[in-house]
Amino acid sequence: MNVAIRAAVRKALYHELEVYGVFQGFAGLIEGDISPLDTHSVADIIHRGGTILRTARSEEFKTPAGREKALQQLARRGIEGMLVIGGDGSFHGARELARSGIKTIGIPATIDNDLYGSDYTIGFDTAVNTAIEAINKIRDTAASHERTYVVEVMGRHSGQIALWAGLAGGAESILIPEIKFDLERVCERIVSGFKRGKSHSIIVVAEGAARGEDIGSYIRKKTGLETRVMVLGHIQRGGSPTAFDRVLSSQMAAYAVDLLREGKTGLGVVVQEGGLTTMGLEEILAGEKTLDVDLYQLADILAM
Repeated sequence: MNVAIRAAVRKALYHELEVYGVFQGFAGLIEGDISPLDTHSVADIIHRGGTILRTARSEEFKTPAGREKALQQLARRGIEGMLVIGGDGSFHGARELARSGIKTIGIPATIDNDLYGSDYTIGFDTAVNTAIEAINKIRDTAASHERTYVVEVMGRHSGQIALWAGLAGGAESILIPEIKFDLERVCERIVSGFKRGKSHSIIVVAEGAARGEDIGSYIRKKTGLETRVMVLGHIQRGGSPTAFDRVLSSQMAAYAVDLLREGKTGLGVVVQEGGLTTMGLEEILAGEKTLDVDLYQLADILAM
């Protein structure tokens, strides 16, 4: 998100626009936690994870009275357009701003990569690479001690991180909420691998599919093999963004500024077929992103 903030501010300043930053998300918008931003405000943040503007949930913004307070704060400062960076919750808020007459463009940023309409969202590639780095290190100790490791990654409703990290990390099995799994088959594959001379196995599970501890306990009891569990948790949300995420964020934010300059509103910036385009916020929020089943099947085949 910091990369997107940096790009949006500098692109807007290049076109001689006045730029403000809203701190603490929609809660800050209601409270008027808004400050001017210049090129120095976003200096030296391109390598930092998270967001310098910080974020907070706001139940008040979901109410008409709360949104009215937010609109008054914008009117008081003469703010005519908004860029909203975030996931599903942020896009719902962006839609309400657009409905209220504020020119608003959404920039998709969620490590789960689960927003409809966009092939990639900001933060996904960084989260996947963080998971892969952990899997690579776990594989070293798993091979040395001939163990099975269950690695739990984030993804309450989406198995995108688990699928990509599992495929790229060579996991023996990938358990995700979108596809029903059979633990008996998982155990059979592990045992079969050890009989063929494999020294270790890696199982990647999305938190929304099952608890890593429960999967590890089942495998341990069923196979009798030493099984350890690693829960990566919120480590996936931090860290320096990858080059892919930095370029994507910069392109998305710059494009979003151009859309505002053209008077566009109620749109989200999305990646489709390798390029940037737009989709209505209404359509994005009404749609449901589906998992790439072919990718899942490929991972299953390669894990034999």
